[in-house]
Amino acid sequence: MKNIVFCIIAFLCIFGRGAFADANESSQSNADHAKSSPSVVAHRGASGYLPEHTLEAAVLAYNQGADYIEQDLVLSQDNVLIVLHDIHLERTTDVEHQFPNRAREDGRFYAIDFTLAELKQLHVHERANADGSLVFPNRYKGQAAFSLATFEEHIALVNTLNQVRGRNVGLYPEIKAPAWHRAEGKDISSQVLTVLKRHGYADADDPVLLQCFDFNEIKRIRHTLNSELRLIQLLAENSWQESNNDYDYLKTNEGLAEIAAVAQGIGPWFPHVYDVERSQATSLVTDAKKHGLLIHPYTFRADQLPANMTAPQTLDILFKQLEVDGVFTDHTDTVVGYLRRQRAETD
Repeated sequence: MKNIVFCIIAFLCIFGRGAFADANESSQSNADHAKSSPSVVAHRGASGYLPEHTLEAAVLAYNQGADYIEQDLVLSQDNVLIVLHDIHLERTTDVEHQFPNRAREDGRFYAIDFTLAELKQLHVHERANADGSLVFPNRYKGQAAFSLATFEEHIALVNTLNQVRGRNVGLYPEIKAPAWHRAEGKDISSQVLTVLKRHGYADADDPVLLQCFDFNEIKRIRHTLNSELRLIQLLAENSWQESNNDYDYLKTNEGLAEIAAVAQGIGPWFPHVYDVERSQATSLVTDAKKHGLLIHPYTFRADQLPANMTAPQTLDILFKQLEVDGVFTDHTDTVVGYLRRQRAETD
């Protein structure tokens, strides 16, 4: 809790209450905002500016006007939900320096092999490749001591900011590798639902969207774990091996019908909805809308745009041509600014 208080106090001290003015002017409650504008989902927080999934990145994304803040979730050895994109640690932390002898036979360091106390000793840095180079070379290069945070710390942070600012920014958690977790003896989905319920998130109208790449798990969450929360089926390429699902099938009309029977929306990759080479939309958005599914493509990055496209052109395709319901983005401020300008032009 000290980390949460520090993040809020530090941000207010540096930027002042006025720092939230633009976000307040452009955001109402999620319910009201959804009537006039698509949802802006802060992908791992303000990850275009600060190390992903840190509390500081969440605060910045909140300030930039996000409607939802994403939290990727994995479990620690002592069954604490950690906000971390990977089941591994070495690409975003200094685990290999602090615990050099804790890698598995494959050379990877797994979050599930460490207790919360051990994970809290790690320093989080900008995402790096295996050779240590930055995945996004022009992003954060500072040396501040960022730390891993728990899901409950992120929930408390967002709830506290909502209380202070009178907003209703939502959560957008992703359950990572549920089948892998079960093979390790842990039911991550049950733990996620338990934590959400403990903090008042259990009903379909609560400001939370729960996502997963594993369609078998989405069905399990709905039918076996009996969750009433809104669910989002993430779509991938089969070659990525996100799960044993056939994503080519899930993108068909028949597959979308199956998704619509249990979930409220899909999270497709941008190339799933738009063919850049042919400069034309695919049929996925039209087909998904026929089934009443929300469409939240990933990931708009101002520093990694589709070939030969500018940021405004990309956003025009998403919001004007495809009319998607929201977008995941590393650059919340860019998308919020774009949508604000579009509203001003039509008012």
